[in-house]
Amino acid sequence: MSPDQQPAYPYRFERTATAADLQERHAELKAGEETGTEVRVAGRLMSLRRQGKVAFGDLRDGGASIQLFAQQNILGEEAMEAFERMHVGDVVGASGEVIRTRRGELSVRIGDFMVLAPCLRPMPEKWHGITDVEVRYRQRYLDMLLNEAPRSAIAGRSRANAAIRRHLEDRGFVEVETPLLQPVASGAVARPFVTHHNALDIELFLRVAPELYLKRLLIGGMDRVYELNRSFRNEGISPRHNPEFTMLEAYEAYTDFNDTMDLVESLVRSIAHEVVGKLQIEHGEETLDLEAPFRRLTLFDAIAEKTGTDLLEAWTNGASDAIRHLAKTHDVRLEERWDTGKVILEIFEATTEKTLRQPTFVTGFPKEVSPLAKDHRSIPGFTEHADLIIAGVEIAPIYSELNDPDEQRRRFEQQSAVARTGDDEAAVPDQDFLEALAYGMPPAGGFGFGVDRFLAILLGLPSLREVILFPTLRPENPQD
Repeated sequence: MSPDQQPAYPYRFERTATAADLQERHAELKAGEETGTEVRVAGRLMSLRRQGKVAFGDLRDGGASIQLFAQQNILGEEAMEAFERMHVGDVVGASGEVIRTRRGELSVRIGDFMVLAPCLRPMPEKWHGITDVEVRYRQRYLDMLLNEAPRSAIAGRSRANAAIRRHLEDRGFVEVETPLLQPVASGAVARPFVTHHNALDIELFLRVAPELYLKRLLIGGMDRVYELNRSFRNEGISPRHNPEFTMLEAYEAYTDFNDTMDLVESLVRSIAHEVVGKLQIEHGEETLDLEAPFRRLTLFDAIAEKTGTDLLEAWTNGASDAIRHLAKTHDVRLEERWDTGKVILEIFEATTEKTLRQPTFVTGFPKEVSPLAKDHRSIPGFTEHADLIIAGVEIAPIYSELNDPDEQRRRFEQQSAVARTGDDEAAVPDQDFLEALAYGMPPAGGFGFGVDRFLAILLGLPSLREVILFPTLRPENPQD
């Protein structure tokens, strides 16, 4: 069939080899040699060069390329003209013999070809690709065609997900799925997205976290559960935040946050091994050491190291004025309605968190900001909540999980009081979960793990939005 008789959008093309296969299989082929092997290849035409009665096209499929070598004495004049009329960006199928040209380029010397899908828009200039960040996010398909980084990030995410599942399942964890649409926006201190279910005529929320559903499974007799989940928070967008994100949550019965810190530390190493093949990670001008034992220190010790002030005595003695004074000294923005525990957290986040570069577990957080964690065994008013910080970024909150239904009810009531002061991120009481807790939940350790954040660090990327295929963006032409 001549090129002019081919259908505009063929239904299928039988491909017998990929560019990567051919590059590997014929790596030893010398310049000017022929193989006698006929193949059928397909991909996107990334360049087209004409030189008299021959022409060359760069065909990319996946992450590899192969050259198409067209000769008029093989194709004929009509087909040669059709080959030269193709556009950069066209999806093309071709068949022919694998050779290496005299200039050393592995090629398919084509005997036939067809356009499988024409490119109807001009492709960005190949050598510079797309440099505008927002355009890259908005037109991710072009970003992937022209830049290696997004393809590497996709491959890295796939390897990370596989490593997570393998690591947990080797330890007896069972992967589960819990509701995305929930009647109560529970499980985290966050602002939810709200929707409406027409048939039931009820308000529902996109989940902010799967935590309380996973804990219901502990109550139901499953001792080790995890979910690699999508969660949604109606909050700001930044290099560390996207409204839709990937989070791992896992819970293990009969453990506490010390055991869970050990689990998370080993998980971090497993992911790093799988994604980048090493535990010494270059991050900007520093090297992150994921091999050495992760440091553990209390929230008070972390603040004291940075500010020179130990707030533990002030906290123990109820000296809230001294704590607020330290906040003002370091220009920490405060709100009058915040209690002292919240002020301490703000001091930590403003003065200390970003300075913790090597992997560090910061242990013990105020009860006011950790409504789902058990009371700390040695610091009154604090909880057994630890945060893993790497490169100044919170990666994983870790809890000794609260399983006392009466205390959990008190915590929910306290959060409700906070919400009445105008804090729309306060935890929402979940009466059904309280009912479940009354049947008895075993002691447990649990954690959430920010997969997007950790991947961005491993791959040396400036924003977690680089590892999200289609990050949330404002519409280009918003409607009035």
